[in-house]
Amino acid sequence: MVDVNKLQFGVETFGDIVAKEDGSLLTAGESIRQIVKEGELADKLGIDVIGVGEHHRPDYSVSSPEIVLGAIAAVTNHIKLATAVTVLSSDDPVRVYERFATLEGLSAGRAQVMLGRGSFTESFPLFGYDLKDYDDLFNEKLALYDQLIKEKPVTWSGKFTESLKDQDVYPKTDYDGLETYIGIGGSPESIIRTAKYGYKVIIAIIGGQADRFAPYVDLYKKAAEQFHQPVQPVAVHSHGFIADDEDEAVDVAWKNIKANFDRIGLTRGWAPMSREQFDNETQVGSFYVGNPEHVAQRMARTIKLLDLGRFDLVYGAGNQTAAQRERMIELYATKVIPRVKELLAEDK
Repeated sequence: MVDVNKLQFGVETFGDIVAKEDGSLLTAGESIRQIVKEGELADKLGIDVIGVGEHHRPDYSVSSPEIVLGAIAAVTNHIKLATAVTVLSSDDPVRVYERFATLEGLSAGRAQVMLGRGSFTESFPLFGYDLKDYDDLFNEKLALYDQLIKEKPVTWSGKFTESLKDQDVYPKTDYDGLETYIGIGGSPESIIRTAKYGYKVIIAIIGGQADRFAPYVDLYKKAAEQFHQPVQPVAVHSHGFIADDEDEAVDVAWKNIKANFDRIGLTRGWAPMSREQFDNETQVGSFYVGNPEHVAQRMARTIKLLDLGRFDLVYGAGNQTAAQRERMIELYATKVIPRVKELLAEDK
């Protein structure tokens, strides 16, 4: 049973380059500053979390999300600051700990670590890693990260990581450790691993009906119990776009989400997105597109179905304008979230 009083709502951006009103594109720097502005807006409107993605390619503006989150921390007071995700496999766990502990201090306890193996792989050759080690890299680095966040001297040796002997890491946090999520794409092994470590899970549902992920939620809960770990609230994130008018929302999303997915698909062997596929995703799949009532109805269904504790809406996919992005955040905070809570309360 969903606890409406504890239910959290977030927004996430992968750092897509923002469009000007004439269709030309802002620079990466201008797009980054727009994200900071959006984080400030989300905080003022009472949204619980903002997540910023890590990418190393020209269609995204953010390769160092913690720096962007630090800038957001300086102009906000309440909103949690998350990555979406930090690609731990191609990073150094010691530096990941140090950066997030710094963000934790800067934001007075609002940092969230969201770790993932990376659905984009550009960071692997960039930092000298071989994709054949994809799974082993994440497993080893996660094990080291788990030792580091205990904030005690660490003795460690591994194949892909530095050897440590009674090594302390700094800064220490002032709060109750670093809140850690693992981003899951849908593999049972990833769900079980997250449960084993006692971390929170956030499931990326970027296509298809949410119903198919119900077994993964059940698996997480069962695995956590078997590992004698707390059963944490489950989160999901999915793409969406909200506008005052239903037709406008669909038109903007079709133009931008299709372009975004088609561009990514060129490197992954995906067929171009058809209009039938897009319409199916917006009606019964995992694109939350439409006016506030439509989006709220669909979100409420997913939250109830999967017994979620948090729902993050990925905004700005493709090259949307700043005005479109900001209006979506406003509608999400002022119309959609209150309506979702109302629908879930009525359903009890």
